Amino acid sequence: MKWFLIEFLEAPGQYNMQFDLELAKICKDNEAYLRLYKWKPYCISLGAHQKFEDINLQKAEKDGIDVVKRPTGGRAILHAEEITYSVILPFSRINSAKEVYQKISFALIEGLKLYHPVFHNLELENNQPDFLKLLNQPSGIICFGSSAKNEVKFNGRKLIGSAQRKLNNVILQHGSLLCGKYHRNLVDYINTDETTRTQLKNEISQKTIEVETITGKQVDYIKLSECLINGFKKVWDIEFDKSEINLSILK
Repeated sequence: MKWFLIEFLEAPGQYNMQFDLELAKICKDNEAYLRLYKWKPYCISLGAHQKFEDINLQKAEKDGIDVVKRPTGGRAILHAEEITYSVILPFSRINSAKEVYQKISFALIEGLKLYHPVFHNLELENNQPDFLKLLNQPSGIICFGSSAKNEVKFNGRKLIGSAQRKLNNVILQHGSLLCGKYHRNLVDYINTDETTRTQLKNEISQKTIEVETITGKQVDYIKLSECLINGFKKVWDIEFDKSEINLSILK
């Protein structure tokens, strides 16, 4: 199978989500894609089944923050100081969606280990929460308020959040690797009362962690993206095709 790499870039939220969808549309049975990207301006993304009414859209617009919906499930994320990845694979070439999820997590872990030795202490979440029950709790709106099975954690705190969806004949999975603390400001844009807001701020602070917090150093995004690419090469035993990908609809 031929793997394509789409190098690290910055783009607005709607563009990023449309790009992932277009890759899913053009992906052939013998192709796969890895894409790494950032968000400019910062952007709140909502899971496919969440409501825009959950977010204070007026405040987000005032602060120059985009708000979009993801084609995948999951819950709200403020994409700021992070690296986002997306993987698109033909469904015919995999054994199970769960296996893909876990293997992608292993590749991300391998990349982080290449970036800094402290990441040898990374682990995968073993338990799957009851999401229906969770969504009825105040923290249920926030992606990084809890960990799903096989998501990446450091000392019990969530470092990478991911979401997956089957689209026609392919699997689209994308996720956020937290690099800095700005993502925690998501709570300020949620339509809720002040008591709940304080609770959510405490939860997101206690349950998440970032690359900069772990290493104590500013993130070198270029180096980190290169390490993640090498992590995928090692775990998936692949090399990337350098051919240009024509996505004229996005231009």
